Amino acid sequence: MKALRWLVSTALLMGAAPALAQDLELGDKGVYHAPGADVLVFSNWYDGLFADAKISGVELILQDLRLATNGDVRLSPTPGQWDPIGAMVKREVDAKAGTIDVRLEYKDLGFQYRIRAERQGGSVVVSVNLDKPLPAALAGKAGFNLEFLPAAYFHHSYLADGTGGTFPLHPASDMVAGGERNAASGRDVGPGAEPLPFASGTRFVLAPEDPARRVTIASATGTLGLYDGRDMAQNGWFVLRGLLPANKTGRVLEWTITPNSVADYVRKPVIGHSQLGYAPEQAKRAVIELDARAPAPGTVTLSRINADGTSTVAGSGAAEPWGSYLRYRYASFDFSQVRAPGLYQLSYAGTTTAPFRIAPDVYSTAWHATNDVYIPVAMDHVTVNEAYRVWHGDAHRDDAKQAPVNHEHIDLYAQGPTTDTPYQPGEHIPGLNVGGWLDAGDFDIRTQTQYAVVRTLVDLWEVYGVKRDQTWIDEKLRHVELHVPDGTPDVQQQIVHGSLQLIAQFDAVGHAIHGIVEPDVAQYTHLGDAASKTDGVPGTDDDRWAFTSKSSALNYGSIAALAAASRALRGYRDDLADKALGIATRVWAEEQTHAPDLFRHGNTTGGPLETEQFTAAVELLATTKDRKYAAAVETLWPGFAKFFPFQAEVALKAIPFMPKAYRDKVRTAAEAYLAQAKARQGDNPYGVPVTEGGWAGNGAVVGAGLTDYAIHRAFPELTDGSGVFRALDYLHGTHPGSDVSFVSGVGTVSKEVAYGSNRADFSFIAGGVVPGVLILKPDFPENSEVWPFFWGENEYVINLGPSYIELVQAAEALLKERRGGK
Repeated sequence: MKALRWLVSTALLMGAAPALAQDLELGDKGVYHAPGADVLVFSNWYDGLFADAKISGVELILQDLRLATNGDVRLSPTPGQWDPIGAMVKREVDAKAGTIDVRLEYKDLGFQYRIRAERQGGSVVVSVNLDKPLPAALAGKAGFNLEFLPAAYFHHSYLADGTGGTFPLHPASDMVAGGERNAASGRDVGPGAEPLPFASGTRFVLAPEDPARRVTIASATGTLGLYDGRDMAQNGWFVLRGLLPANKTGRVLEWTITPNSVADYVRKPVIGHSQLGYAPEQAKRAVIELDARAPAPGTVTLSRINADGTSTVAGSGAAEPWGSYLRYRYASFDFSQVRAPGLYQLSYAGTTTAPFRIAPDVYSTAWHATNDVYIPVAMDHVTVNEAYRVWHGDAHRDDAKQAPVNHEHIDLYAQGPTTDTPYQPGEHIPGLNVGGWLDAGDFDIRTQTQYAVVRTLVDLWEVYGVKRDQTWIDEKLRHVELHVPDGTPDVQQQIVHGSLQLIAQFDAVGHAIHGIVEPDVAQYTHLGDAASKTDGVPGTDDDRWAFTSKSSALNYGSIAALAAASRALRGYRDDLADKALGIATRVWAEEQTHAPDLFRHGNTTGGPLETEQFTAAVELLATTKDRKYAAAVETLWPGFAKFFPFQAEVALKAIPFMPKAYRDKVRTAAEAYLAQAKARQGDNPYGVPVTEGGWAGNGAVVGAGLTDYAIHRAFPELTDGSGVFRALDYLHGTHPGSDVSFVSGVGTVSKEVAYGSNRADFSFIAGGVVPGVLILKPDFPENSEVWPFFWGENEYVINLGPSYIELVQAAEALLKERRGGK
């Protein structure tokens, strides 16, 4: 028996697949699959908006964790986000032969290559094939890389040709200085530097001790190096790399990749439920996510937790089968009949959830962290302090320089052929260093986001009467203290803060600008105190740039927010209210005197002109009651109507100020929208829109909930507003992939590893809402709880915070209505 144990141990150390390993099959989804193991070969493509998004090339999923990606020919050992990437020309799958062929090219370098994947038992043989020799300029640079998720291998080991090592928790491997500095590294001074491999060999076994992480890679064509990409940038991965040889054609590189598979692997059930809990009156429905090989749905138990640590069964029943969605099967359990306040847990097939509440006041504080922490932390041009902690100092005192003309910049900013301002490229534009919020996990002020936030804050003030005061804000001192009331509602003060930036743009250059963003990648990738990014002195090279090409869409969007803000600020800051409304009416009149300025680039130049102009007309009408704006709403309606599903709240807001004929048109549009929304509810088991783009869809989920409530307020006979609760349940844990709340710090188990300014600390900002579940083709739902740097899944964006507060307020309003106004 001892000898048998010794033989098994020796086999594992040498990287031999265990007896339970299974052959891979290439199915109709174009993925090599065995129980608990998938090999994807260019099923996904790099995110075109923000370059390398770690979602392409050869990818490995082991036991429902995507732990390797970007298997492709790259031009450096640990390429950064903006390094060159080959373009995919063609992908061909031959399921019968078990092969996938992908043709790619670096067109500017005159370099074409083909990556071929071939099934071989429990392995996939991946080769790089050349019709022509590698261009001389790429010799020693081009190699095949496969990137491994660092967090998946922390506290794990590896074998390189039988020699063992452990993966570093923090990067500390050797670098070599010299060469051109890589901008994506975040370094803006000093020489360039490149990492050296911390292990080499022709055969690697990663995590030999862990069946859920074990991958074997054997090279038939040369030595492999294992690099730590985090030496270059905190979002770098462990990279296994083999150089392409010079002066050769045909199969110039060949790896055999063996992901560990286990014949009896079945993923544990996930019980999707609200980590926050439920109000007694609302529908309560858990969605159970099951492995495709799991037994037929069984019994779900709802238990109430007692004070002495025991529990009492509050309900049970068979899970109702829903069907298949993505790679899983689903069932549901409705426990709406349970209304008694208390602490509860759900159990199914050995899985038990964290405790959650059923209580009348379950939503009363759900929005506090967003109001008290997340939104103030995002404030630009102020110091933000929380007790012992400085979130950031008074950032960007040196804003901003005029951007250069005919320039396409990072993060979807661009400047047209002229500045459209009195300023020359590189010249300081005074007055922009005030107000506004940092857009997301990065540090730019994106005007389109700013005015969206202001309008949502105005709704919180006008529609819901949100008057919470927990933040001390002094705009003159440029200082903010968290958890210190100052006698003024936080929402009003935040409206001031956003309005100051919008007004400053009109004062500085006469029109709304695209935004203010870092001048280079080194600043853009900054992690830490925003005040340390620049020296605070105008006119030096580190100043942020202002992108100023005229866009009528941005003008309309900004004046819509200013017109709305003037209402909320009346009686509090009459001076600012007057100025905001004065700009809004003046700019509206000016825009009517000329053809619209249609400069567009990326997502920084406003929404569709039809929606932005219509919105401005509605907000000006609501503020002034001037009939000329009512006439504009009527005239603009035909162009706006096609956007109703995305902008319904704007159209509904105009109803009190418009004739009955307008109300009838909006009602017709609302009926059509609701019919389409109801038809789509069956697309997935969650009853909300789950998008499948490169940015996850929590924004669409929130929007659907708010639209349902807005229609309910205007036409209560058309919908009862229950979409609000479905949206909140989804955000709070009833979603694919896991049961984690997507609102950090809200719910028993929530997002604690997110893409905020503190992401390098694997931490979170309380009240921030992440994008959510990213659907990777063909069928993998992902929201990483171990790696914050997936921006499309984990990046906070400022406008989603106030929208979440509004969704919670809508829930409170619905509950009050259902309780007869109590």
